[in-house]
Amino acid sequence: MGKITKKDLLFYAVTDRSWLHGGQLSEAVRKALEGGVTCLQLREKMLAGDELLKEALAIRKITEEYHVPLIIDDRVETALECGADGVHIGPKDMEADKARKLLGKERILGVTARSIEQAVKAQECGADYLGSGAAFATQTKKDAVPMTEETMKAICRSVKIPVVAIGGITCENMEQLSGRGIAGIAVVSSLFAVEDIYAQAVKLRKRAEELLL
Repeated sequence: MGKITKKDLLFYAVTDRSWLHGGQLSEAVRKALEGGVTCLQLREKMLAGDELLKEALAIRKITEEYHVPLIIDDRVETALECGADGVHIGPKDMEADKARKLLGKERILGVTARSIEQAVKAQECGADYLGSGAAFATQTKKDAVPMTEETMKAICRSVKIPVVAIGGITCENMEQLSGRGIAGIAVVSSLFAVEDIYAQAVKLRKRAEELLL
Protein backbone atom coordinates (compact mmCIF):
# COMPACT_ATOMS: atom_id res chain seq x y z
CA MET A 1 0.00 0.00 0.00
CA GLY A 2 2.96 2.32 0.42
CA LYS A 3 3.29 5.16 2.90
CA ILE A 4 0.47 6.30 5.10
CA THR A 5 -1.49 9.51 4.51
CA LYS A 6 -3.39 11.87 6.83
CA LYS A 7 -6.61 10.50 5.34
CA ASP A 8 -5.58 6.96 6.37
CA LEU A 9 -5.12 8.15 9.96
CA LEU A 10 -8.52 9.82 10.41
CA PHE A 11 -10.12 6.86 12.21
CA TYR A 12 -7.49 4.49 13.59
CA ALA A 13 -8.64 1.36 15.44
CA VAL A 14 -6.43 -0.60 17.83
CA THR A 15 -7.48 -4.16 18.63
CA ASP A 16 -7.78 -5.69 22.09
CA ARG A 17 -9.59 -9.03 22.19
CA SER A 18 -10.19 -8.71 25.94
CA TRP A 19 -13.12 -6.40 25.15
CA LEU A 20 -14.80 -8.95 22.89
CA HIS A 21 -15.92 -11.33 25.67
CA GLY A 22 -14.90 -14.40 23.72
CA GLY A 23 -15.99 -13.11 20.30
CA GLN A 24 -13.89 -13.67 17.18
CA LEU A 25 -11.34 -10.91 16.58
CA SER A 26 -11.50 -11.31 12.81
CA GLU A 27 -15.27 -10.85 12.87
CA ALA A 28 -14.94 -7.74 15.03
CA VAL A 29 -12.30 -6.31 12.71
CA ARG A 30 -14.49 -6.89 9.65
CA LYS A 31 -17.39 -5.05 11.28
CA ALA A 32 -15.09 -2.18 12.24
CA LEU A 33 -13.74 -1.84 8.71
CA GLU A 34 -17.21 -2.05 7.22
CA GLY A 35 -18.18 0.81 9.52
CA GLY A 36 -15.41 3.07 8.29
CA VAL A 37 -12.13 2.43 10.11
CA THR A 38 -9.31 3.90 7.99
CA CYS A 39 -6.31 2.21 9.66
CA LEU A 40 -6.03 -0.87 11.88
CA GLN A 41 -3.40 -1.75 14.43
CA LEU A 42 -3.20 -5.36 15.61
CA ARG A 43 -2.25 -5.02 19.26
CA GLU A 44 -2.61 -8.33 21.07
CA LYS A 45 -0.09 -8.35 23.92
CA MET A 46 -1.19 -11.80 25.12
CA LEU A 47 -0.35 -13.47 21.80
CA ALA A 48 3.16 -14.38 20.70
CA GLY A 49 5.05 -16.34 18.06
CA ASP A 50 3.02 -18.59 15.76
CA GLU A 51 -0.25 -17.71 17.48
CA LEU A 52 0.23 -14.00 16.77
CA LEU A 53 1.34 -14.68 13.22
CA LYS A 54 -1.71 -16.83 12.54
CA GLU A 55 -3.99 -14.03 13.76
CA ALA A 56 -2.03 -11.44 11.80
CA LEU A 57 -2.35 -13.42 8.55
CA ALA A 58 -6.11 -13.73 9.01
CA ILE A 59 -6.49 -10.02 9.78
CA ARG A 60 -4.22 -9.13 6.86
CA LYS A 61 -6.65 -10.74 4.40
CA ILE A 62 -9.48 -8.60 5.75
CA THR A 63 -7.56 -5.31 5.70
CA GLU A 64 -6.46 -5.98 2.11
CA GLU A 65 -10.09 -6.60 1.16
CA TYR A 66 -11.03 -3.16 2.52
CA HIS A 67 -7.82 -1.44 1.33
CA VAL A 68 -6.99 -0.36 4.88
CA PRO A 69 -3.39 -0.22 6.19
CA LEU A 70 -2.49 -2.91 8.73
CA ILE A 71 -0.05 -1.92 11.47
CA ILE A 72 1.39 -4.49 13.88
CA ASP A 73 2.11 -3.34 17.41
CA ASP A 74 5.77 -3.74 18.39
CA ARG A 75 6.57 -7.01 16.54
CA VAL A 76 8.63 -6.10 13.46
CA GLU A 77 9.29 -9.73 12.58
CA THR A 78 5.57 -10.56 12.62
CA ALA A 79 4.81 -7.53 10.46
CA LEU A 80 7.31 -8.65 7.85
CA GLU A 81 6.13 -12.27 7.92
CA CYS A 82 2.45 -11.44 7.45
CA GLY A 83 3.03 -8.70 4.88
CA ALA A 84 1.63 -5.92 7.07
CA ASP A 85 1.98 -2.30 5.99
CA GLY A 86 3.98 -1.36 9.04
CA VAL A 87 4.70 -1.37 12.76
CA HIS A 88 3.90 0.87 15.71
CA ILE A 89 6.42 1.05 18.55
CA GLY A 90 6.02 2.46 22.04
CA PRO A 91 8.55 3.80 24.55
CA LYS A 92 9.28 0.34 25.95
CA ASP A 93 9.77 -1.28 22.54
CA MET A 94 12.85 -1.16 20.30
CA GLU A 95 14.38 2.15 19.21
CA ALA A 96 12.70 3.84 16.25
CA ASP A 97 15.87 3.98 14.14
CA LYS A 98 16.43 0.24 14.60
CA ALA A 99 12.81 -0.48 13.66
CA ARG A 100 13.19 1.66 10.54
CA LYS A 101 16.29 -0.29 9.45
CA LEU A 102 14.52 -3.63 9.91
CA LEU A 103 11.37 -2.46 8.11
CA GLY A 104 13.11 -0.80 5.20
CA LYS A 105 12.01 2.47 3.63
CA GLU A 106 8.70 1.35 2.13
CA ARG A 107 6.83 0.17 5.21
CA ILE A 108 5.07 2.43 7.69
CA LEU A 109 6.61 3.25 11.08
CA GLY A 110 4.43 4.72 13.82
CA VAL A 111 5.92 5.84 17.12
CA THR A 112 4.35 6.82 20.44
CA ALA A 113 5.40 10.32 21.54
CA ARG A 114 4.34 11.97 24.78
CA SER A 115 6.65 14.99 24.62
CA ILE A 116 8.12 17.38 22.05
CA GLU A 117 11.53 15.75 22.52
CA GLN A 118 10.14 12.26 21.80
CA ALA A 119 8.21 13.57 18.81
CA VAL A 120 11.19 15.28 17.20
CA LYS A 121 13.45 12.27 17.82
CA ALA A 122 10.88 9.90 16.30
CA GLN A 123 10.62 12.04 13.19
CA GLU A 124 14.41 12.15 12.87
CA CYS A 125 14.53 8.35 13.17
CA GLY A 126 12.15 7.90 10.26
CA ALA A 127 8.67 7.73 11.81
CA ASP A 128 5.80 8.28 9.38
CA TYR A 129 3.28 9.26 12.05
CA LEU A 130 3.01 9.67 15.82
CA GLY A 131 0.53 8.40 18.39
CA SER A 132 0.09 10.78 21.33
CA GLY A 133 -1.92 10.58 24.52
CA ALA A 134 -3.59 9.73 26.68
CA ALA A 135 -6.07 12.23 25.30
CA PHE A 136 -8.38 11.39 28.22
CA ALA A 137 -8.41 8.94 31.12
CA THR A 138 -8.73 5.44 29.69
CA GLN A 139 -9.71 1.97 30.89
CA THR A 140 -7.36 0.35 28.37
CA LYS A 141 -4.25 1.71 30.08
CA LYS A 142 -5.23 2.55 33.63
CA ASP A 143 -1.82 4.07 34.43
CA ALA A 144 -1.94 6.47 31.47
CA VAL A 145 -1.90 10.13 32.53
CA PRO A 146 -4.08 12.43 30.39
CA MET A 147 -2.03 14.80 28.22
CA THR A 148 -2.79 18.50 28.43
CA GLU A 149 -4.24 20.33 25.45
CA GLU A 150 -1.13 22.53 25.36
CA THR A 151 1.23 19.54 25.17
CA MET A 152 -0.71 17.90 22.35
CA LYS A 153 -0.78 21.14 20.37
CA ALA A 154 2.96 21.60 20.94
CA ILE A 155 3.72 18.06 19.75
CA CYS A 156 1.67 18.61 16.58
CA ARG A 157 3.49 21.90 15.89
CA SER A 158 6.94 20.39 16.51
CA VAL A 159 6.83 17.86 13.65
CA LYS A 160 5.87 17.69 9.98
CA ILE A 161 4.49 14.14 10.20
CA PRO A 162 0.83 13.56 11.22
CA VAL A 163 -0.18 12.97 14.83
CA VAL A 164 -2.99 10.69 16.02
CA ALA A 165 -4.57 11.22 19.45
CA ILE A 166 -5.28 8.11 21.51
CA GLY A 167 -6.66 7.33 24.96
CA GLY A 168 -10.22 7.36 26.20
CA ILE A 169 -11.68 8.98 23.07
CA THR A 170 -15.44 8.67 22.58
CA CYS A 171 -18.08 10.31 20.39
CA GLU A 172 -19.03 12.42 23.39
CA ASN A 173 -15.60 13.89 24.20
CA MET A 174 -14.03 13.94 20.73
CA GLU A 175 -15.05 17.58 20.21
CA GLN A 176 -12.52 18.62 22.84
CA LEU A 177 -9.73 17.51 20.48
CA SER A 178 -10.79 19.89 17.71
CA GLY A 179 -8.19 22.56 17.00
CA ARG A 180 -5.24 20.68 18.48
CA GLY A 181 -3.67 19.95 15.10
CA ILE A 182 -4.19 16.18 15.10
CA ALA A 183 -4.74 14.21 11.89
CA GLY A 184 -6.99 11.59 13.45
CA ILE A 185 -8.23 9.71 16.47
CA ALA A 186 -7.33 6.21 17.65
CA VAL A 187 -9.77 4.12 19.66
CA VAL A 188 -9.80 0.78 21.45
CA SER A 189 -12.58 0.14 23.96
CA SER A 190 -14.96 2.80 22.61
CA LEU A 191 -15.16 0.67 19.45
CA PHE A 192 -14.46 -2.93 20.44
CA ALA A 193 -16.25 -3.00 23.80
CA VAL A 194 -19.69 -2.23 22.35
CA GLU A 195 -22.23 -4.79 21.21
CA ASP A 196 -22.76 -3.35 17.71
CA ILE A 197 -19.25 -2.65 16.46
CA TYR A 198 -20.38 -1.75 12.94
CA ALA A 199 -22.88 0.90 14.11
CA GLN A 200 -20.35 2.34 16.56
CA ALA A 201 -17.71 2.54 13.83
CA VAL A 202 -20.11 4.45 11.58
CA LYS A 203 -20.84 6.85 14.44
CA LEU A 204 -17.17 7.42 15.35
CA ARG A 205 -16.13 7.87 11.71
CA LYS A 206 -18.86 10.46 11.12
CA ARG A 207 -17.86 12.39 14.23
CA ALA A 208 -14.16 12.32 13.27
CA GLU A 209 -14.98 13.66 9.81
CA GLU A 210 -17.12 16.46 11.26
CA LEU A 211 -14.35 17.61 13.60
CA LEU A 212 -11.12 16.94 11.73
CA LEU A 213 -11.76 17.25 7.99
